[in-house]
Amino acid sequence: MLTANDYYRARFGGKVYRISLNGGMSCPNRDGTLDTRGCIFCSRGGSGDFAAPAELSVTEQLAKAKQKVAAKLPKNKDSFAGYLAYFQAFTNTYAPVPYLKQIFEEALADPEVVGLSVATRPDCLSRNCVDLLASLNMRKPVYVELGLQTIHEESATFIRRGYPLKTYDDAVSRLHAASIPVITHVILGLPKETTADMLATVRHVINGNVHGIKLQLLHILHNTDLAEYYNSADSSEFACMSLDAYMDVLFAALPLIPEDTVIYRLTGDGPKSSLIAPLWSADKKQVLNTLNQRMKRSSLCNPKC
Repeated sequence: MLTANDYYRARFGGKVYRISLNGGMSCPNRDGTLDTRGCIFCSRGGSGDFAAPAELSVTEQLAKAKQKVAAKLPKNKDSFAGYLAYFQAFTNTYAPVPYLKQIFEEALADPEVVGLSVATRPDCLSRNCVDLLASLNMRKPVYVELGLQTIHEESATFIRRGYPLKTYDDAVSRLHAASIPVITHVILGLPKETTADMLATVRHVINGNVHGIKLQLLHILHNTDLAEYYNSADSSEFACMSLDAYMDVLFAALPLIPEDTVIYRLTGDGPKSSLIAPLWSADKKQVLNTLNQRMKRSSLCNPKC
């Protein structure tokens, strides 16, 4: 199993810290283009709850984030490679290309930033946008993260994803043609999805020859429409997975992932102040210990990625 830490050390020569940034963009699922409510699980921060305020410049956001992680930096400076600028909040290609060029170049201009990671929707990748990302990729590595979540149309409609599977497949194809690595987000535990359904999504992603994958536990957060559904749904209709159940699905999915595909996430932990369920996910130490124990009983490597 190729973890993000292992990949970064091989690619950049040392430890890399991801810095969450906010480019001040919205989303077609929020501004009325497709919907005004956002995806059903999405927080008010547009999945960028750990990013700095958008009112700050990119340079200011980088400086503040560096201060926060300063104590975590390796004492041996030779083992620290730099930072990855991660535009995380909302849809980070949902803006005019000149604006994207400005903020992305501002991030890459920082000498300690070794690369750029852009989280976006596959229906928000125009030809000019892909051309921009490809040109930036010639200077420093650029990664594009796509929020697929599921291949199943019933689930996609339920979460209000707003685009068909073929749009994702087309985006992956165009990014591959531009030599831009793709990281795909998959949510495990969506309502009514079986283990077979979840594994089918993982297989589809892997068959697309993506660079990396993020396996994300479904979280129920306050002030989301999913929270309203969770509170009103019958327990037989929708119940969050237990830790053991999640581990079962996770360890059924891992053997499907090729050794050279980077696993960027095996679970996830939403802000504790906003988390409704599953509460076990807030105990990151317990989750990692359980992962380690399961790893020891399998042929897979240490999961600390």
